[in-house]
Amino acid sequence: MHSVVLLRMLAVASVVGLTACGGAPTTSAASTSAASQPPTITSEPFGQVDGSEVSRYTLTNGGGMRVRILNYGGIIQSLEIPDRQGHADNVVLGFPTLAGYLASNSFSSKPYLGAIVGRYANRIAKGTFTLNGASYHLPMNNNGNSLHGGIAGFDQKVWQATPRQGGDTVGLILRYVSPAGEMGYPGTLTATVTYTLDQNNRLNTDYQATTDAPTIVNLTNHTYWNLTGESALDIYNERLTLNADRYTPTDLTQIPTGQILTVKGTAMDFTTPTAVGARITANDPQLMTGQGYDLNWVINRGDDTSLAQAAKLEDPASGRTLTVLTTQPGIQFYSGNFLNGAFTGTSANAYRQGAGLALETQHYPDSPNHPDFPTTTLNPGQIYHQTTVFQLGTG
Repeated sequence: MHSVVLLRMLAVASVVGLTACGGAPTTSAASTSAASQPPTITSEPFGQVDGSEVSRYTLTNGGGMRVRILNYGGIIQSLEIPDRQGHADNVVLGFPTLAGYLASNSFSSKPYLGAIVGRYANRIAKGTFTLNGASYHLPMNNNGNSLHGGIAGFDQKVWQATPRQGGDTVGLILRYVSPAGEMGYPGTLTATVTYTLDQNNRLNTDYQATTDAPTIVNLTNHTYWNLTGESALDIYNERLTLNADRYTPTDLTQIPTGQILTVKGTAMDFTTPTAVGARITANDPQLMTGQGYDLNWVINRGDDTSLAQAAKLEDPASGRTLTVLTTQPGIQFYSGNFLNGAFTGTSANAYRQGAGLALETQHYPDSPNHPDFPTTTLNPGQIYHQTTVFQLGTG
């Protein structure tokens, strides 16, 4: 069984070994020559939430990559990267102002654009779990279940932010202390998420957390990607590969049944590069329940918890590639099925179904209610530590 507690040095050691993981996309000669320019980080005011100042931080490297991150929700607001011709576009969905993010919180189909989600990413059945013989009840905000931490999860918090610059990297350290009982979760949880951009167009996301009482934790980032560009119509022509031979099917409320099934012979088979839209309308109960892809895949890794490739996304039009590497056991592929035109993005276009896709590295949904799933329990004295790397490039 995978342990939720990883060694402190895992992320550093794993990132050093990225090349050995395979699948890393190449960068252009222009990006390589520009990499001699030192990376930078700047900040600017971005509004207020309940009297707390919100700032936008811009991380830029010498490879033509620029990432804008808010300390509200740890949101990746934009990420610009060159295509095969050297033309840079924003490739993630986001709102142009803080007001857009605040307004989206009131929608039943809340999009969580670019945000850190927690304490528990994904769903917990009926908002209930048992830990050490005690039952806990969370707010139900999705088909009678609790989703992404409840009605006011980590995506709605103003995190304490500390910029970090050194050598060939630039980073942003975000810290939030969730008090015991917040959204029904036990224990005071101190969470730290560090974004680091290097000169090779890698955005490293490192998650750590500690608690003063037994609790559960499952953190991820909910960025929506469109490698053609944020203003493009949809992601259905982009080619996805998932390093996963199995997935966890769900019931009609999108809670795992407890089974772990093979993808072979199903519309869930992305073991070879496949257009996102190739089978999305297949007559499959899982696709009909989610109105497209919205499932957890089991990453091929056995009991290994090192950094491994989970997914690769390729855009034939622009040549851009995204490789996702992680220490997590699972990845949720969500094809943006519930985007319905209610939200206007940074390009002033309305986001409709399929405008972007999310690749959320995670422990499995509803794990506290499935003893056979990798554990998400965190005890005092332990350190929750997970790492995900987003490697951008062209191919």
